[in-house]
Amino acid sequence: MILSVLVVDDHAMFRTGVRAELERLGTARVEVVGEAEDVDTAVAAVERLRPDVVLLDVHLPGGGGPEVIRRTQAGTTFLALSVSDAAEDVIGVIRAGARGYVTKNISAGELLDAIDRVAGGDAVFSPRLAGFVLDAFAGTIEVAQVDEDLDRLTEREREVMRLIARGYAYKEVAKELFISVKTVETHVSSVLRKLQLSSRHELTRWASDRRLI
Repeated sequence: MILSVLVVDDHAMFRTGVRAELERLGTARVEVVGEAEDVDTAVAAVERLRPDVVLLDVHLPGGGGPEVIRRTQAGTTFLALSVSDAAEDVIGVIRAGARGYVTKNISAGELLDAIDRVAGGDAVFSPRLAGFVLDAFAGTIEVAQVDEDLDRLTEREREVMRLIARGYAYKEVAKELFISVKTVETHVSSVLRKLQLSSRHELTRWASDRRLI
């Protein structure tokens, strides 16, 4: 049986690369039947194409990967494929209903195996990410509190927060996110105010305690 796959990511070059690799290695196992770039196009594509597996990025325009899952009918199998390895992203998309979560440094062969496994009903995670899910169920990560704290931040503020907490300088954050240093400073000030923190050192400790970096 050849599995039908929908690739959902807001970067066209990444979608093209995934399609090319899957078509090169998996012609007898998978068929990429479509692509989507944001929440609305993803929901429409899922409803129209009814793929066996959706490769879903976590951060998408229009509400993010979990919103796609919430807006589609039960029965669709989602495998998160994201550059992010942050605990709140992993837990959030799994709570929404994804069957697995792998990061974008996965090889094409490993991705094919992951697609096969989630289509067959298994749960698949990159090794480090599986620990987040186990910790969440064990109660060592306070998921509700993490969600409440992060809900205060915009999507862009979360991106800035994570990079600053990882030790990036303002100029490095600006380069990474294609924004100005002044905009980075504005976002950092907003993040500190919303989280009631006084310095980037406190922010790093806050994010580390919640396994966000």
